[in-house]
Amino acid sequence: MATPGKWSIEFYGEAVRREFRGLPDDMRAFFHSICKLIQDVGLENVGMPYIGPLENCKGLWEMRLRGQAGIARAVYATQKGKKIVVLRVFIKKTQKTPKNELDICKQRQRELENEKANQR
Repeated sequence: MATPGKWSIEFYGEAVRREFRGLPDDMRAFFHSICKLIQDVGLENVGMPYIGPLENCKGLWEMRLRGQAGIARAVYATQKGKKIVVLRVFIKKTQKTPKNELDICKQRQRELENEKANQR
C-alpha cells in the first residue's frame, strides 16, 4: 500500500519478479534508486535520463537502468491511483529495443487492461 499522494510500484506477476531478480545487483540498485526518486518527487517530475516513453508503444514507458553489464529496461504502464505496474524487465543488447521484447510488453499490457476491465 502506498502512502497517500505517493506512487506505488509493483511487478506484474512472478515472471516479472524473476526477470528483475535476474538482473545484476548494480542494475537492481539503479531500479530502486529510480523508484525512490519517483516516490520522493512524483512520476510527473522525473524524466530523461531515468524514464521515458517507449517508442511506438502507446501507454508504455521505460525505466532506463545502467550497470557494469550494460543497460537494461523495466517497461511499465500506469494505472489510476498513482500505480506503476512493471510489465517486463530485460537487459538491452542493441540500440533499438528488439521486436520480441516489444511484443511481450504489449501482450502483458493487454492482459493487464483485460484484468482491470473484468474487475469493474
